[in-house]
Formats: sequence, structure tokens, C-alpha cells
Amino acid sequence: MTRYLHTMIRVTDPEETIRFFELVGLKETRRFSSEQGRFTLIYLAAPGQEEAEVELTYNWPAEDGSAEAYPGGRNFGHLAFQVSDIYETCQRLQDGGVTINRPPRDGHMAFVRTPDGISIELLQDGHLEPAEPWASMPNVGAW
Repeated sequence: MTRYLHTMIRVTDPEETIRFFELVGLKETRRFSSEQGRFTLIYLAAPGQEEAEVELTYNWPAEDGSAEAYPGGRNFGHLAFQVSDIYETCQRLQDGGVTINRPPRDGHMAFVRTPDGISIELLQDGHLEPAEPWASMPNVGAW
């Protein structure tokens, strides 16, 4: 079973972006900030469709106050799908010739790319125990 979860975009002004999506008809459903990672994740969804979200990722300005710019479409992040068995899904993709850019070493998350280079996040429904060959497999390229 595969289930669509969210699309992530990077934003430089979270409140203005939230205002935009509210005008479209979406509402904020949840928010998470990481002091250590210096980012905030804000999730929005259309009322009654909370299972299909837009994730806004706001990377906090650097210590010197400078903010990262996202030229050339780098503000689009990834599509996310929940899968029932991340190891089986990654094996099926790998057998089909797909490079696993970020293997599911933790039994929970992996990243692959479409033929056009769009990043796809795969999330295990729950957590599986780390297993080989995935647990020791290094990242390959950007994810």
C-alpha cells in the first residue's frame, strides 16, 4: 500500500506564504520547530482533506542574519509517500534500476529521484528494525 502524504516547498517568508495559502483555502494543521536544526516545518491542508498536506520548510537565517535564497526552482522540495514496507519498496525500486539516494538505514525514511530529478521521500508506516543491506549503505548523490 502506498499513500500520498505531502509536497514540501522551501519558503523565505513563512507568514506571507501561509497568508497566500489561506487565500487559496488551506489552513494550518500543525507546526514543528527545531532549534538544533534551525528550521520550522508548517503543514497546511484544505479543510476535510487533512491527509494531503503542503509542508512549508523555513530554514532560519544564518547567525550573521543572512538568509538562503532558492534560485532556479530549488524552493520545491519533494513529494512524500507512506509505504507499508520500506525495505520491499526500496528493493523493488532498486531492482527496477532506480538509485536509492538515501537508503532506509533507520527503517523509516528513504529518498529516491524521478527520471526528471524530482526528489521522492518514502516513509515507513511506523518503524522497522534496521536491516542489511540498507543499514550500512551510504548516501548516493543528492537526495
